[in-house]
Amino acid sequence: MFSSLRKVSKFSKLSSRMLSTTTVRPEAQSTDSLLQIGTRRIFDHEHDQYRELCRRFYENSVIPFHSEWEKKGMVPRELWKEAGDNGLLCVTMPEEYGGMGLDAKYAAVHWEEQSYANTTGPGWTLHSEIVAPYLLHYGNEEQKEKYLPRMASGEIITAIGMTEPGAGSDLAGMRTTATRDGTDFILNGSKTYITNGFLSDMVIVCAKTDPEKGAKGISLFLVDANTPGFEKGKVLNKMGMKAQDTCELFFEDCRIPESALLGELNKGFIYLMSELPQERLLIAIQAISSAEACYEWTREYVKDRKAFGSSLTNLQTVRHRLAAMKTECVVGRTFADQCVDLHANGRLDNSTASMAKYWLTDLQTKIADEAVQLHGGAGYMWEYNVARAYSDGRVARIYGGANEIMKELISRDCVK
Repeated sequence: MFSSLRKVSKFSKLSSRMLSTTTVRPEAQSTDSLLQIGTRRIFDHEHDQYRELCRRFYENSVIPFHSEWEKKGMVPRELWKEAGDNGLLCVTMPEEYGGMGLDAKYAAVHWEEQSYANTTGPGWTLHSEIVAPYLLHYGNEEQKEKYLPRMASGEIITAIGMTEPGAGSDLAGMRTTATRDGTDFILNGSKTYITNGFLSDMVIVCAKTDPEKGAKGISLFLVDANTPGFEKGKVLNKMGMKAQDTCELFFEDCRIPESALLGELNKGFIYLMSELPQERLLIAIQAISSAEACYEWTREYVKDRKAFGSSLTNLQTVRHRLAAMKTECVVGRTFADQCVDLHANGRLDNSTASMAKYWLTDLQTKIADEAVQLHGGAGYMWEYNVARAYSDGRVARIYGGANEIMKELISRDCVK
C-alpha cells in the first residue's frame, strides 16, 4: 500500500468530479464550486490525486459515523489505524521514519479535505503536523525510531501539553515543573484542553526545568501514557468539536528518565516558537476551508429553499449576501494559498503566519454566522452542517494563540 502511495502517480483514477488536467489550472472561483478538485495554481495533478484519496476516505470512513462519535466524545482507535493504512498520517515525514516524504502542500490538501467534510473529530493534524515535526527536528535517533514509524501507521496517538488552567497563551506563566533527581526528572503539574489527550499514547509535555528563568527555563519531555504518576482526566464537554477527544492531564511525582528530554535542556521555548508558524498555518487553512464549505452548503440551501412562492435566490438581498460571502472566501483563499506556497518553500515567517491565523479564523466565524442566518431556523439545528461548523469553528480564534496575541505579534513588525 505504502509503496504505491509513495509513487503518487499510481493513485486511483480521479472521480468524475475532478477537472481534466490542463496546462493552466482554473481558479476555484471560476468553476462550479469552490471545493472543486483540479483547481488552484499552487497544486498539480499529483496533489489532485491525493486530494481524491482524502475525499474518498472521509466520505466512506468518517462522515457516516461522525454523529455517533460526537455522542461518545471521541473517534475509535481503529480509525487512526485505517488512516495510517491509507497514507493519511505524517505524510511529510521522511520514508525512513514511516512517512512518505511528501511536500507540505500534500499536508495542506488533507487539512482542507477534513474541513470540507466537516468532521473535526479526528485530531490527526496535531499528531502529524505538530507533534511529529518536534520529534523530527529536535529528537535524537532513538526517539525518532521509537515513535515516528508508529505515528505514521496510526499504531500510537500523540498529543502536546502546553496549555494549563492558569496559563494559556502566556507560556511564561506555566507552573508544571520537571525537577532533577539524579539522572531522572520528577514531573509535577497539570495541563488542560489537550487535543487527543484521552487516547494519547505519548504526550510532549512542556515543563519548567529552571523556573527562575521564566520562558527561557522551559524544556520539552516525551511522556508515555503508562508512566506511573501520569493520569488523564475525563473527556471535556465542549461547545463544539464534540467528537474530538479533549481532556486534562495530571502529573504527580511522575518520574521520567533523562532520555525522555526532547532536544536540549531549557531550549523548549525556542523550539515552541520555531514550530508555531506551521501550527498557525494549519489552523488558518482549516478555517478558510470551513468558510468555503459553509458558503457552498448555503448556496445549495437557498437555491432549494422556497419562500414567498419562489426560491430564496430570487431575493436580491440573499443574492448579494452570497456574493459577499464568495468574494470574501476567494480573497481569503488567495492569501492562504500564498502562505502554503511560502511554507512549502521554507519562507513562511512568524508574522505572516500570525496574519493568516488571525484574519482567516475571524473570516471563518463571519462566514459561518452568515451561513446560519441564511439557513434560518434550520441553521440552528445540529443536523445541518452549518450549525456544526459554526460551533466547531469558534475555538479557532482561541487556540494556537488567541487572535489578540496574533495582532500583538504582527504589530511588533509594524513599529520596529
